[in-house]
Amino acid sequence: MSEAPPVEPREPASSNSGGSGPGPANVAAVADLAKRLIGNIEHAIVGKRKQLVLSLVAWLSGGHVLLEDVPGVAKTMLARALAKSVGCSFKRVQCTPDLLPTDVTGTSIFNQKNGEFEFRAGPVFTQILLADEINRATPRTQASLLEAMAESSVTVDGTTHQLEKPFLVIATQNPVDHEGTFPLPEAQLDRFLMRFSLGYPSLEEEMRMLDLLQHTHPVDQLQPVASAAELVAAQREIRKVHVDPRVRQYFLQIVAQTRHHSDFALGGSPRASIALFRCGQAMAAIRGKSYVSPDDIKRVLGPVMNHRLILQPESRLRKLTTESVLQEIVSEIAVPTVDA
Repeated sequence: MSEAPPVEPREPASSNSGGSGPGPANVAAVADLAKRLIGNIEHAIVGKRKQLVLSLVAWLSGGHVLLEDVPGVAKTMLARALAKSVGCSFKRVQCTPDLLPTDVTGTSIFNQKNGEFEFRAGPVFTQILLADEINRATPRTQASLLEAMAESSVTVDGTTHQLEKPFLVIATQNPVDHEGTFPLPEAQLDRFLMRFSLGYPSLEEEMRMLDLLQHTHPVDQLQPVASAAELVAAQREIRKVHVDPRVRQYFLQIVAQTRHHSDFALGGSPRASIALFRCGQAMAAIRGKSYVSPDDIKRVLGPVMNHRLILQPESRLRKLTTESVLQEIVSEIAVPTVDA
């Protein structure tokens, strides 16, 4: 017996069910923006189309990215290429155990000429911030990024400073070398919209990479193909992408199952549900659709959920992974259909 096709609802003529603002989303503009950005970045970064799409999904959703991978796989290049392609400001913080919170947020310095304190902004006052090896910073310094990530603002000496939009934090950590590190607590991991890795390139991709690097660094040659204002406008547009109630129930069932599954000590929080909702909208818009389908949810499910789940100790002994258990849950939940 053949299965019915997945839900593909038509966008209502005027509906607020998918996000804020009246009228349908201008997904054509979002898809065109994504196409320009990905095409431009791929002049410098080879063979990472999936990761580039996920990075744009996170940025358009207003979230932040945690890259967990070994050194030398272009994590810094990805952040620089994103900033150059949109003409955004970019700053990098190399996290070390002696890094202080004020080294990130900034501090007030006494000016002897006028006898007043002046605020000197830290590197967090940018549009794309790369926090390199974030797990080498102390918990106090790690926590200095929480307000910026959650509210796009920084409070120093009782004064709140708004950060320039669009604001994106890309944090990296090495999954191999744990000596002298401070693992991110679950509450802080949950602040990152997505976590994924870049992985090693194939032989052909690495050969092309060497060709690009022969004379100059390819990132230095990138030119802006979009403006920050365009990206902010796209962030507003994806909020209007329609999410059918059956699709909402589909991913909410997945999140609910993680909370009661015997292999998980900690399941997905309501923030995980919101993340799936926003990332589904962004993924649909990037693909040129005005509605979210179950396939859009599946495309972002792993990067959104894996770092929010904790396995039971006995499940780890059985060599299970959060990804394998999550896929087991997905396989047991019926995909919504037209005839549902």
